[in-house]
Amino acid sequence: MAVLDGFNLARLERRTDWTPNVFSLRLTGAPLTFKAGQFTKLGLLDDEGNMISRAYSLVNAPLNTSDMLEFLIVAHPEGKLTPKLQQLQTGDGVYVGKEAYGDLTFDIIPKQTQNLWLLSTGTGIGPFLSLLDDMNFRPNCDEIVLVHAVRHEKELVYRYLIDQLVQQYEGRLRYLPVVSRDSDTTHLSGRIPQLLQSGALLRSADVSLAPEQSFVMLCGNPEMIKDTQQTLVEMGLNKYRRATGGNIIFERYW
Repeated sequence: MAVLDGFNLARLERRTDWTPNVFSLRLTGAPLTFKAGQFTKLGLLDDEGNMISRAYSLVNAPLNTSDMLEFLIVAHPEGKLTPKLQQLQTGDGVYVGKEAYGDLTFDIIPKQTQNLWLLSTGTGIGPFLSLLDDMNFRPNCDEIVLVHAVRHEKELVYRYLIDQLVQQYEGRLRYLPVVSRDSDTTHLSGRIPQLLQSGALLRSADVSLAPEQSFVMLCGNPEMIKDTQQTLVEMGLNKYRRATGGNIIFERYW
């Protein structure tokens, strides 16, 4: 594979197929300096030799002794890149951006935050797993709530890692899965904005959500982000800005 400006060439070390459409790629060989919670680009060449690239969040935290990078991806049948990524086999090459970006990082969380809410849909849980798993810069808030909303229960990925994190945080981390389309689920059901409005999410977490003590990070579906941000503003929280502070920060996935 050719050398391309702005990209390093990695090799697929391992793939995990969670569902027919949701999969993880573990890559090695492409050095990348990043903060937990950030994203970079993955790319492949099309049949004409043109680069196709898209931004994906890293699931793993930075590692001092390894160049391993892991990404959680949902395949869109009509997409230009994700079907190609889904076809990759162990040893295949894939381009990785040389730079990482994004604000869902440890240093953006205000120091006075007592309750940290991490609200995600689908593959948007990726940056939050990275953030929570970073041994060097773990959030030290009194309470942390990780919400992962999916359509079907089988899409609740990385349960083994989440279980480990819940144990490591020794009672400070609560994991709340939300399933919208399985009628027989034992988890919360519905959409994040409506669960906030009804109070069901707060009751299940048993954690407060107030501007004086809370900070909210959002990642995933743009509609969820828009509707949830509006709901949070109605609850008295404000969008975060570096100059003025605030309570809400988000990363859109498309």
